[in-house]
Amino acid sequence: MHHSQPHISSSDSAAAAAAAFDFKPAKRRGSYNCGRCGRPKKGHVCQVSSSSTTPTSTPAATSSSAAPSPHPPPPRQPYSHLRRALSFDDFDIRCDSPELNFDCYDSPLPGTDLDPDNEIISGGLPAGCLWEVLRRLPPSGLLAAARVCKGWRETTKRLWRAAEELRLMVPPKAQLRFIGSLLQKCPSLVRLSLKMESDVDATMLACIAFSCPNLESMEISTSDTAVNRITGDELGRFVADKRYLMSLKMEGCSNLGGIVLSSSSLCTLWLSDLYSLSKTVFNCPNLKEISLEFSSQENDTTDLITMVDGMGRSCLRLQNIHIASVRLSHAVVLSLTAANLRCLKVLSLVLGSEITDASVAAIASSYSRLELLDLSGSSISDSGIGIICNVFPNTLSRLLLALCPNITSSGIQFATAQLPLLELMDCGMTISDPDSQNSPCDENGDNELPNTFNSKMHLMYQKLIIKHNRLKKLSLWGCSGLDALCLNCPELNDLNLNSCRNLHPERLLLQCPSLQNVHASGCQELLIGAINGQVNDTLASMESHFPCKRLADGSKRVCAPNLLSQQSGDDEVKKRRRIVGRQCNVIAV
Repeated sequence: MHHSQPHISSSDSAAAAAAAFDFKPAKRRGSYNCGRCGRPKKGHVCQVSSSSTTPTSTPAATSSSAAPSPHPPPPRQPYSHLRRALSFDDFDIRCDSPELNFDCYDSPLPGTDLDPDNEIISGGLPAGCLWEVLRRLPPSGLLAAARVCKGWRETTKRLWRAAEELRLMVPPKAQLRFIGSLLQKCPSLVRLSLKMESDVDATMLACIAFSCPNLESMEISTSDTAVNRITGDELGRFVADKRYLMSLKMEGCSNLGGIVLSSSSLCTLWLSDLYSLSKTVFNCPNLKEISLEFSSQENDTTDLITMVDGMGRSCLRLQNIHIASVRLSHAVVLSLTAANLRCLKVLSLVLGSEITDASVAAIASSYSRLELLDLSGSSISDSGIGIICNVFPNTLSRLLLALCPNITSSGIQFATAQLPLLELMDCGMTISDPDSQNSPCDENGDNELPNTFNSKMHLMYQKLIIKHNRLKKLSLWGCSGLDALCLNCPELNDLNLNSCRNLHPERLLLQCPSLQNVHASGCQELLIGAINGQVNDTLASMESHFPCKRLADGSKRVCAPNLLSQQSGDDEVKKRRRIVGRQCNVIAV
């Protein structure tokens, strides 16, 4: 019968193991001396009492005198404790099956006949209740709870073993040994997210690879003071070794130098802060989403044409592509369209000032089923918007055209009128006053419009009228050239008017009953007051709305009281409560 043994230190384990090996060869010799009287033990019955022996030799003599026993005690038990001590693993691996069933996330005892509420932990608290409480704690809280008592410590061990996702912020002075011991507590970990406030290098990658054999998703984000020192070769070896890795997201990848990734399981790849990549190879046949954000430095030497061409040949299942680089050009777009990715649904090419209307025509001719198109920072004009509306009227639901100086309010109105499925539109810094950035106000601090108009009159005093039944989010941040705005969007819930300095309050009309958030930072005080007034008036008019009833002759419609309406009073009360509970937040900080 096996009993639980206390923790044995490495020195005690070595001594016990040495003592066990001293007796094992003696049994093979066939004759040896008695440990009590010194006479040969074969055919000998010792007459010396056990009280004269030392305490340390008593267990050995007892075990050696029990020769007829067919099952001698195994001498290798101390080695299991020694291995666990060296592998930073402090939970008992010899747990019986009911305790191992605690590995389920939802219940500590799934699939068994035991009732978790009847198993009492120290302090009279049921095991199921303690499980539900402790599993809601962060990692630091679990480490503190493990020091309360033995029952809590065992429950936290089960929680660590059951954890499938871990989000951890690594402080600047955290040691790698501590992180390794923490990851070793989670053998079932499949999703790992690290917020690094210290430098990241290949040692951290090796620790993750060793401690998380079944890792499927890894995300590493860095703070402003942390430096990512991982190279491209080290990242490539990590991806090749992790056979189950499906998602990899990493920030601060300025020291990669080159990328050679080969994986049959990788589906999502996000890399940011890339700079001057000498080689880019993506041998990932199952890759569906890729996001590559390059540094905005002008001396970046990455060959984007070769990168996109190789990506199109080896990653045929790509659905989402996001590339942000100042080196994006029409030639890169042509290389992408030549790949003919049939599954492509999301295309984002950001900060490419050399992308023109011809690039839009090439995209439209090759990919006619796009659901999201982001060409922010490009040089397309209203003609390019016309091409988009002609090709994607039945598929496009999100259109982002921020930082496009050649787009006017006419192009925006045309897009909203011709794209019936549009739900999100970003037109930030498109209708922009060219003088607002240089001289937003005069020397006296007067926030009036600039006095220089001459050849820039077409960029000023633009009005925007949008009527759309499905639009939910509209962003007009930085549109300082916008003079009048009229929105009739019943589903609109988020409106961004930050830095719309020249928008007149008396030329603003918001007919958006579902509006929840209005961002008005950097706007005039009168405009903020007008927004608050229109939002409150809309809610008040909806709240005081009574059902109307036509007279018998059908000649006149009047407001009928609740008693004459067919709708019950309870329904009216519930409707009013919903209207009153939905408030619009005007954010002007």
